[in-house]
Amino acid sequence: MTQQVQIIQGSIVAIVTPMSEDGSVDWKSLEKLVEWHIEQGTNSIVAVGTTGEASTLSMDEHKEVIQEIIRVANRRIPIIAGTGANSTHEAIELTRVAQQLGADAALLVTPYYNKPTQEGLYQHYKTIAEAVDLPIILYNVPGRTGVDLQNETVLRLADVPGIVGIKDATGDIPRGKALLELLKDKNMIVYSGDDATARDLIALGALGNISVTANIAPKIMSELCAAAIAGNAELAKQLDDKVANLNNILFCESNPIPVKWALHEMALIGTGVRLPLTPLAEQYRSPLREELKAAGII
Repeated sequence: MTQQVQIIQGSIVAIVTPMSEDGSVDWKSLEKLVEWHIEQGTNSIVAVGTTGEASTLSMDEHKEVIQEIIRVANRRIPIIAGTGANSTHEAIELTRVAQQLGADAALLVTPYYNKPTQEGLYQHYKTIAEAVDLPIILYNVPGRTGVDLQNETVLRLADVPGIVGIKDATGDIPRGKALLELLKDKNMIVYSGDDATARDLIALGALGNISVTANIAPKIMSELCAAAIAGNAELAKQLDDKVANLNNILFCESNPIPVKWALHEMALIGTGVRLPLTPLAEQYRSPLREELKAAGII
């Protein structure tokens, strides 16, 4: 299993779930997005992560979106299924479905809201890894979940068979450097989960970026990650500078509100977003549009 996930590196888009105005999943736009990402050089797709509005999809929809992305990709690039939950039982069920559908790996966010201890986090991930034969990537984003997977717990989990990577979305480079140092003798891949600091983390040894910005700038993000992984710091910086302002403005409101609005401006998807998320507030639309123009996206 570890050998399989090692090929997943570079720019990994946490793809949006396109929706019609009534909130229903827009399957035609989803198919077009997957094809566009493959054509633009995106290295892998995360289906139904935070950016894919996992928290507002029903269980059936969650499975259907994963299935459709796998179908359209048709083995051309690896597909990572978002299967995290704040219930270990539910996370196991979703991960089993992802395995049955043919996903290449699963990305599991830390259990949110119920705030487990570090021992609870360890047991949660260990139990899932033992229950499902699919490569598992941990996902730590304390700013959204209210719980922080400490580096020492990640080190423990690195010894659990089937746990092969971590998406570090802390945006804390000194902490990321310490994590990479801790894991240097372990067979675990570190991915950035923060576009603004991804280049720096890759320069320290991370093998890719699970990205929001790649939704709207897939070619730039793919080239940026490739340059950073290859050690071409000058080219990586040039590309990073192109999207630096976008990386920030895409979080002017809760993700995925701004990125879905940007994709609508690019005529790639409709305006749909599900409550309690709402369309981008009026005051942010012009500044985001200007950044899209400045980056040559529209």
